[in-house]
Amino acid sequence: MDVEKIDVIVQKITSWVKQFEDPVVTRVAKEDFDPFKILISTILSLRTKDETTYEASKRLFGVADTPEKILALSEEEIEKLIYPVGFYHKKAKVITGIAKRVIELQGVPDKMEELLKMPGVGRKTANILLSEYFGKGAIAVDTHVHRISNRLGIVETRTAEKTEYELMKVLPEKYWSTFNRIFVPFGQHVCKPVSPLCSTCPVESLCPKIGVKKHR
Repeated sequence: MDVEKIDVIVQKITSWVKQFEDPVVTRVAKEDFDPFKILISTILSLRTKDETTYEASKRLFGVADTPEKILALSEEEIEKLIYPVGFYHKKAKVITGIAKRVIELQGVPDKMEELLKMPGVGRKTANILLSEYFGKGAIAVDTHVHRISNRLGIVETRTAEKTEYELMKVLPEKYWSTFNRIFVPFGQHVCKPVSPLCSTCPVESLCPKIGVKKHR
């Protein structure tokens, strides 16, 4: 896909998603620009709806908003504060592990290789932090970004990691930090995995609907 068409698609989707709230991690970043909180909120958001994540983040940070305060809590106390996020038992352990690591490093690292060494942190989580807090060129690829990028024909890939690398080749760098931010609500509300709402899509005329078997 040529850059001119990508420009039009990104601009149209950016305008369209303004009617919805930002993804939860962006909201947390705007309210308190703290890399530790952004990192923990991203962990909480995995396999969890935004509003559930947001409320869980507020409960947790209301009690413990630093790595030291997190470690003063038991995993059972953390579980109660973050429930009902998905996999809350596992995430309580991950949060404790991250808090220990941040204290050891005397801060949240700003490099991909160091972030990936932290408990529970994958490329998507690392890229969100690098983009949202550190302002580095990074494309966070989740299921929405992976699905929609392929559906639109921007890339042709089978895995999220491959999508990240291919997007870095074709997507203008000015869009890297905002790509996830606009594609998440777009994927949640219109370009859904099954039966996407093509009739209300702002880029329907530009979309080849690759892999779409049924739409409305």
